[in-house]
This record gives sequence, C-alpha cells and structure tokens, in this order.
Amino acid sequence: MSIEMIPDGTAVLDDAATLRRKAFVDAARELFFANGYAGTTMSSIASKVGGSKTTLWTYFPSKEDLFAAVVDDIVAQYGDALAIDLPLDEPVRDVLRAFGNVLMTKLTATPLLSLYRLVIGEAERFPHLSETFYSRGPRRGKARAAIWVAEKMARGEIRMGDPMRAVNQFAGLCQSGLYQFAVLGLREGRDLGRLHEDIDAAVDTFYRAWCPIGNETP
Repeated sequence: MSIEMIPDGTAVLDDAATLRRKAFVDAARELFFANGYAGTTMSSIASKVGGSKTTLWTYFPSKEDLFAAVVDDIVAQYGDALAIDLPLDEPVRDVLRAFGNVLMTKLTATPLLSLYRLVIGEAERFPHLSETFYSRGPRRGKARAAIWVAEKMARGEIRMGDPMRAVNQFAGLCQSGLYQFAVLGLREGRDLGRLHEDIDAAVDTFYRAWCPIGNETP
C-alpha cells in the first residue's frame, strides 16, 4: 500500500498510540520513583493511566521493558553529554572542561538523581536493571569519550594508556565532590554553583596524571 492509499485515520491512531505509550512511561516513572521497582506492579501503572493491564502489555510485554523505556525517556531528555561535541583540534583541558560541565549539570538534575537512586536501591535484587541503566546511558557516553581520548593519545596530547580507564578516572573525579552530596540528598548537594569548581579541579587532577612527559607544568 502506498502512502497515498493509507486512510487519514491511521495518522490519528498513530498519534494516539504515541500519546498512550508516553502516558504509560510517565506513570511508570512516577511509580518507580515513589515505590521502587519491586513495589510497582503493571496493574498499578495501568490503573494510574486509566487503561487495562492488557492494553499496557500491548506496548510493554514486561515490567523490565517498561523500565527500559523509562530510562530511554530520561536519557533522551537529559543525556546531552552523550552527544556533546568533542573536537579533536581543541586543547585537552578545554574539551574536558566543557564535557565535564555538561555531564555534571545533567547528572545532578532531579530525574537522573532519582533514576540513579532507584537503580542502586534495586541492584542487589534486580541486577538486570543496573545493566539496562548503564548500557543505555553511561556506557554509551564513556565509549564515545574514549574514542576522543584514544585519538588525543595518538596525537601525543594525552599520555598513552587505556582510554577507557582514563575516561573512568575523569568521570570519577568529576563526581567526587558535590555530586556525592546530591545523590544522598544532603544540603551540601544543593549548591550547584560549586559544580564549576569541582570540574576545574577534576580537569587539573586528570591532566597532571595523564599529561605527556614534559608537559607537567599547569
């Protein structure tokens, strides 16, 4: 059937289905965050939207599939760090500083903090949730950054080594300050103005460890 032969009503149904799916994802996110993964049932999600569990199953065959959709939705909204430009012709410090600022601004956003707490809280009982979260967010971002680091290593701008280890260390440095307080919901984690200080310190420490021999001077 050609596009011209498709009935006009089809587009409306597609739009309605998209909105219905989003309603289920939004409801699942709210209930997951409020009650945890184990404490949320497919029936409760369907009830919150106002539909039947059978209808919900036509969109998401399992609660795990629905959780993955919640993760994808949040990453799509707050995963800017996964797509930030990493120019090869700009200085290492400048690129890392820009990357770190975007990364930490997004990681301290309430939805991502809530998602991280949910995953950590359920990791022992539902380890597949951790894999779903990590593969759809952090792993993608780090893999992309590792490609940039590897090229900078090849150019002699970063000391040779394991690119992924370097990326993991930089991410850890960025998350070593205010972020720890934010995850725990402590008052110290609300002063997001300190993020820039954390990023500057992370860039400085990383570069001191990974700068090429002879470039140790800040």
